[in-house]
Amino acid sequence: MQDKNFDLLTFGEIMLRLSPPNYELMTRGDVFDKRAGGSELNVASGVALLGLRTGVISRLPKNALGTFIKNRIRFEGVSDDYLIYDEAPEARLGIYYYENGAAPRKPSIVYDRMNSSITRISLEEIPESVYSNTRMFHTSGITMALNENTRKVTTELIKRFKAAGATVSFDCNYRANLWSEEDARETIRSILPYVDVLFVSEETSRRMMQKQGELSDIMKSYTKEFPVKIVCTTQREVISPKKHNFTSTIYSAKEDKFYTEEPYRGIDVIDRIGSGDAYVSGVLYGLLKYDDVEKALFYGNATSSVKNTVPGDLPACDLSVIDNIIAAHHSDGPVSELNR
Repeated sequence: MQDKNFDLLTFGEIMLRLSPPNYELMTRGDVFDKRAGGSELNVASGVALLGLRTGVISRLPKNALGTFIKNRIRFEGVSDDYLIYDEAPEARLGIYYYENGAAPRKPSIVYDRMNSSITRISLEEIPESVYSNTRMFHTSGITMALNENTRKVTTELIKRFKAAGATVSFDCNYRANLWSEEDARETIRSILPYVDVLFVSEETSRRMMQKQGELSDIMKSYTKEFPVKIVCTTQREVISPKKHNFTSTIYSAKEDKFYTEEPYRGIDVIDRIGSGDAYVSGVLYGLLKYDDVEKALFYGNATSSVKNTVPGDLPACDLSVIDNIIAAHHSDGPVSELNR
């Protein structure tokens, strides 16, 4: 079998995130904190932090903002080998503004991403060698929803990576402000025959995918209708913007078995953005490293829970931190309150 240079490659939009500091309102503050973000970059960064080789396929403007993103990607330990640079006069980086919440005020987001450089990406810009160069490929419904072009390119990438022997991971990540339930359902159903690992929330399954019944039956149904091997669904209990409980359920079709664990309770939420992507990164790490669904569950729940405790979209905790968090979560005895 040919050696693969990458454990995981992802495809998606990388954005500039601007946030008023210290829980200030967008309508009042004069200063913004600048960070990089984007669902598929978040996933690649999380898997890289845990020790595997990852890269991201994307298209950035060839200007100072594109350079900022490139430098951030490299800092995260993610390869920029497959970044494409847009030299057109209209080249632009998508932006989103994020405002932290504090009960009873919810967090809020304003998007400014229309016609960003990735929306004009073409398959011809992506080297043919990429398809046989990774063990796994991951993308999401957000990327498919940007416009008709990214929908077609993403669909073709999924097919080409699958044909080259890569495991395909897909996060439905439905966003109602990007496309309708009807368009999303039709498009996602068209690519599910090529998907091995599926991430889908219970709400998305019931509303957008129009599933009914018990959650366990809904999760199983994806593996009965399509050749999906693993289905992952998170369960987040929002007590307040700053206090959450979190766990997940994973169904393995091969074993016909559900995996779950006790929730992480009382998570101190500093910034919840990217915590779903962190979950995906932990699960994919467990599958890639150990080929073990239970370990994937443990890593997914831990990486998602701890991501809530750091600012920004990108995860920040490496393998040693995550392993300690998992060990403490499973411990029956006293746990130290301080690392020293």
